[in-house]
Amino acid sequence: MENEKQLIDSLKKDLQIDLAEKNSMERIKEKMVSHLNHLINNNFEELIHILYRVDVSEAKLKALLKENSHASAANTIAELIIERQLQKIKTREQFKTSEKKENPGDEKW
Repeated sequence: MENEKQLIDSLKKDLQIDLAEKNSMERIKEKMVSHLNHLINNNFEELIHILYRVDVSEAKLKALLKENSHASAANTIAELIIERQLQKIKTREQFKTSEKKENPGDEKW
């Protein structure tokens, strides 16, 4: 569940939306889709800025939007943002683990 807390924290920071700590993944995605729909319709420039900041692959996004043209664009974008944020969390955890193995606690400054 720690990953969910980290995901919620990163989404709150990067998307600047209000998410409760006890939300289910479905509820988180619903709130994101609503927020992303708002951005698509009212502030597309901010949406592009968010996608850049979160580091969503432009090529992957274009391909998925084309593949799933019948689906909600906001839903597709939300899934990609969640996927990318979870990748970043996993990478940070792997880095922390390898750093601890390389640098024993006795050598901390």
